[in-house]
Amino acid sequence: MSQEMIDLLVTGTWETLYMTVVSTAIAYVIGVPLGVVLYITGEGGIARNRAVNLVVGIVVNVLRSIPFLILLVAILPFTRLVVGTTIGSTATVVPLVVAAAPYVARMVESSLKEVDGGVIEAARAMGSSPWQVVVKVLIPEAGPSLLVGAAISLATILGYSAMAGFVGGGGLGAIAINYGYYRYQGDVMLATVALLAVIAQVFQEGGLKLVSKVDKRHR
Repeated sequence: MSQEMIDLLVTGTWETLYMTVVSTAIAYVIGVPLGVVLYITGEGGIARNRAVNLVVGIVVNVLRSIPFLILLVAILPFTRLVVGTTIGSTATVVPLVVAAAPYVARMVESSLKEVDGGVIEAARAMGSSPWQVVVKVLIPEAGPSLLVGAAISLATILGYSAMAGFVGGGGLGAIAINYGYYRYQGDVMLATVALLAVIAQVFQEGGLKLVSKVDKRHR
């Protein structure tokens, strides 16, 4: 493999890390509040509201049901409106966030459902407001599960970012498609797959180790 190709793979790796980490961070900024709303307004929630839960649930489910490649193409005008272009790693962040935020919301909702109801009732019995229950009880108690969800989300969004290479999204996915697929360079294809697998493994193992450090149940 030429030095030029190695340099290209290094650049692609950084672009992939940039797209994945930035998209996941923004998706959590949007997805955590959505997940909390889904949980507290749902059945048995501390602020039950069927109408709000139904509307938010439908929006989340609709966005989650759209295949990423179709979503990527469908929101190209929105992507151009937000970042001024539809090509490159920064442009790919927009559809990645739109696809990942609903996924994160369901992950957060699932994590909050694991919190012991007795802890929540005790907090409410002591006069805690719904906001205090969310901030001081629900999220801290669900912390380890939320971290596991974040590791899973990173690996999932990494896979999405590779698919964006079909429409000029940049990163390792674009290199795999442009050189490995269109130019039949099998070594490049294998190299990109190996790099993606290593990055996914690092995300997963790093997340699990972090969980083992903060999870009081393992001490």
